[in-house]
Amino acid sequence: MEDVGKPKAQVAAEYIMRRFKDVKVEYYTKRIQEFNTDFYERFHIIIGGLDNVEARRWMNSTLHSMVQFEESQEPIMSTVRPFIDGGTEGLQGQSRVIYPFISNCYECSLSSMSNEKRYNICTLAETPRVPEHCIEYVYIKEWNEQMKRKLNTDSKEDMTWIYERALKRAEAYGIQGVTYMLTMGVLKHIIPAVATTNAIVAASCVSEALKIGTTVSVHLDNQMQYSGQTGTYAFTFQYERSDNCIVCGNKPIEMVLKSESKLSDFMNILKQAPYNLKNPSVRSNSASLYMNAPKSLEEELRPRLDMTWK
Repeated sequence: MEDVGKPKAQVAAEYIMRRFKDVKVEYYTKRIQEFNTDFYERFHIIIGGLDNVEARRWMNSTLHSMVQFEESQEPIMSTVRPFIDGGTEGLQGQSRVIYPFISNCYECSLSSMSNEKRYNICTLAETPRVPEHCIEYVYIKEWNEQMKRKLNTDSKEDMTWIYERALKRAEAYGIQGVTYMLTMGVLKHIIPAVATTNAIVAASCVSEALKIGTTVSVHLDNQMQYSGQTGTYAFTFQYERSDNCIVCGNKPIEMVLKSESKLSDFMNILKQAPYNLKNPSVRSNSASLYMNAPKSLEEELRPRLDMTWK
């Protein structure tokens, strides 16, 4: 219990150093977006245990931006940092090895990901059948009407408010199963972690790092999928690069912009389909036009958002 409330990076680093006296681990507790490329250039291999899509997209894009090219347009291998990504969902997990501009990248596979579960509003309002329906209804209907502010999913008071009213609604419809933990899971899209799945995927990521770092064996090419739902099953496959990928694709993307439009207008286009970039940064061949991180650089470049293309 002494570790409760401490950053995970700190707890992991201290545990490793206690167990292996000759090992020194530097840990950081900032968002990955707060570090510039100079920080990531210090490392030869990047292992990601990130917990959301946007962080993975940012890391993937950043590592690609660090690659330099020969005159023949072949990547200079000394500037290529392999990105080993691992993730789990309950009893399922996967690991992948991404070589920027050589293998497929994380952005290439976004179309294969499932969307978040959505419920028909008529079902929520008139015929709720499962506890999730009650929680979603209270959030969509009652919270927005009564509280009139954005729900803070990290606030115990806000989550308790939703839970208590969802429980009352569930009782009215004879539905069982509404709990505080389920309320958090629905509203924060939390999938319970399974320690054995985490261990399997973590072991796979470390094994790939060992192969790359020592060349003791051929590394994964390029994805491993694990399923523990119906026994223990894993398979590997090669995910191909997409020529149309906005990160690693080799097809230029043409856009027509009015000369009087602003950089902020262009940023809004990037945030919409088909690009769906949450917090894009923009660079030209010679300079940064806008960077969303670190904070000091974002503040310095923010005035450029009002500049036009004239």
